Amino acid sequence: MERIMGGGVFQMVLASAGLLLLYRILVRLRPGTALQDAVVVITGGSSGLGKECARVFHAAGARLVLCGRDAGRLQQVIQELTDSSTGSERQTYTPCSVTFDLADTDTVDRAAEEILKCYGHVDVLINNAGISYRGNILDTNLSVQRDVMETNYFGPIALTQALLPSMVQRRSGHIVVISSVQGKMAIPYRSAYAASKHATQAYFDCLRAEIERYGIPVTVISPGYIRTSLSLNAVTGDGSKYGVLDKTTASGRDPLDVARAVLRAVRQRSKDVVLAGPLPSLALYLRTLWPALFFKLMSSRARKEQKPKDE
Repeated sequence: MERIMGGGVFQMVLASAGLLLLYRILVRLRPGTALQDAVVVITGGSSGLGKECARVFHAAGARLVLCGRDAGRLQQVIQELTDSSTGSERQTYTPCSVTFDLADTDTVDRAAEEILKCYGHVDVLINNAGISYRGNILDTNLSVQRDVMETNYFGPIALTQALLPSMVQRRSGHIVVISSVQGKMAIPYRSAYAASKHATQAYFDCLRAEIERYGIPVTVISPGYIRTSLSLNAVTGDGSKYGVLDKTTASGRDPLDVARAVLRAVRQRSKDVVLAGPLPSLALYLRTLWPALFFKLMSSRARKEQKPKDE
């Protein structure tokens, strides 16, 4: 009986992998959405993945609205993009910028008004800004859990809901959110981060179903580790900065490669994209098909990581 069940699971995995491969081939063959002159809003646009997204969408001819907390850093990115456009064969535009703190949801409506004033509408909203967390649940203040949720969950949905009516009115637009593999499975010492990304996944899955009738696609992109300063700027249980570049982060994917994958996902109007290596992908399958083993592996990992900074 165990052999039959084991063989059945294996065949199911193979069949699923085959269907997924076929789907990806068909998607790649489908003509993509043109981004020349499209108005693209990117939050967290002054550094990391947001900055690389700004680079690739700018090169594709999009009219950018870059959002972030630091006006000076946003202007620096705009200057870099403007300088890089010299001699370009494609028509490019000097980006606009809107400065606000996504974690302060009381300011989001005002920010949305400023965003709409830039070009009159939004074609693509890329919810990229976020914060990470490292800590033991037993030593983590509830206020830290709330702060991470404000930035990673409530901020993006507040901005999305503020801009969505104008998209519905035009029956045109595209909502994108940069989630994480940890929005699909949780690992030890990332409780606040994983919880915020799980909530993000659920919200945008619901949104996708609700607004499909208006012709507005919703794309959730779930990368694994990216080589950015996310772990350096992560908060700990008492709210202080983690200040360590994890080995997993240091060996993560090039943010420019991830940005190009985001560009492809927007062009292909993809619904759900996982950008992860073999081990995280296997873990996702285990979480679904063999949860008992997955939980055992996570418990083992938690014991090995008594101190999160020892990664």
